Amino acid sequence: MNIPSDLKYTPNDEWIRVEGNTGVVGITDFAQDQLSDIVYVEIVVSVGDMVNKGDACATLESVKAAADVYMPVSGKIIAINEALPDTPEVVNSDPYGNAWMVKVEMSNPGELNDLLDAAAYEKHVQEKSG
Repeated sequence: MNIPSDLKYTPNDEWIRVEGNTGVVGITDFAQDQLSDIVYVEIVVSVGDMVNKGDACATLESVKAAADVYMPVSGKIIAINEALPDTPEVVNSDPYGNAWMVKVEMSNPGELNDLLDAAAYEKHVQEKSG
């Protein structure tokens, strides 16, 4: 299982890559593995939307289940991954790269302190799996 050390994680298996005051959001390798083959992605926010930490930003459907993707931080949506709905399988093959879902201009970067680092997330996943 791939857990990049430069990201922050939520207990719900979202990741955020911080680039200045911007956060890039997606789902983890563990989450895509649990869902199995992703067949549908819907981004449920639009550029310019103000979102709060915990708001849904996307819906995923796989051959096994449906799942919502939640915002790890609050802020303004500045980009959405327009290609993802046409290529949902990318979530399985490249969860930390081309499968990013949204980019958010963070309104409260202090919320990052509530998220898990790679070591804490790995422990969390082991506890959930165990």
